[in-house]
Amino acid sequence: MTAVPVPHRVVARRQETGDTVTLRLEPVDTALPDFIPGQFAMVHCFGRGEIPVSVSSVQATGGLAHTIRSVGAVSDGLCAARVGDVVGIRGPYGTSWGLERARGRDVLVVAGGIGLAPLRPLILRALAEPEAYRRVNVLIGARTPDDLIGRKEIESWATAYTGVMVDQPDADWHGDVGVVTQLLGRAHFDPDTTTAFVCGPEPMIRATARELAYRGVPRDHIRVSLERNMRCATGHCGHCQLGPLLVCQAGAVVGWDLAEHLLSVREL
Repeated sequence: MTAVPVPHRVVARRQETGDTVTLRLEPVDTALPDFIPGQFAMVHCFGRGEIPVSVSSVQATGGLAHTIRSVGAVSDGLCAARVGDVVGIRGPYGTSWGLERARGRDVLVVAGGIGLAPLRPLILRALAEPEAYRRVNVLIGARTPDDLIGRKEIESWATAYTGVMVDQPDADWHGDVGVVTQLLGRAHFDPDTTTAFVCGPEPMIRATARELAYRGVPRDHIRVSLERNMRCATGHCGHCQLGPLLVCQAGAVVGWDLAEHLLSVREL
């Protein structure tokens, strides 16, 4: 990893939703060390600052993709970037999803909203090795149909089951309506031999992980991505502290056996 932003050029830009874009980046000169699905980078918008963003794609060329929602000054600047613009990248930082622990087991992916983006590299890697896993299930929830990202790509995934649920349908939506945990009853998995990966808003993570544990999925085989605002990514500023954890170092991906208590304490 590097503490200095490494220049990367925007080589492709895809508008995902009204406020979310995916930027595909290639190093201008020297490539960073390889990122592993689940890790994040500090993405620097020159003149504005930097924010942590999980990788949504890892290229063999050293290129990366980041899916970014416009929610503040830095993310606004990054979402406005065009092909040819240069941004800075620091990393890789954080823990991986640990997909290797799921070999020979059922894989269950549960994503809420933009939480699908950090899970995308894991899904693609699991689908690329069908002989390594028993079944792959992908459950996706979003607030509205307009908040769904990667809709065309989702349709191409050859999974045992892929389900999509929205909270608030529009007139053109003919799919399921409700919360993403309602899809668990349709997925094909054996709880005892399942490894689950969960990413999304914190209330959705808590509800999903608790339901999975109730159904018998081992807590140490439920991997969740913690949402805490990371500033330095090196454990020095303490801004991302969650109880005894510094999320930028211990996470952002951790086991539910570790996260359950911490996410149950409102003061944290």
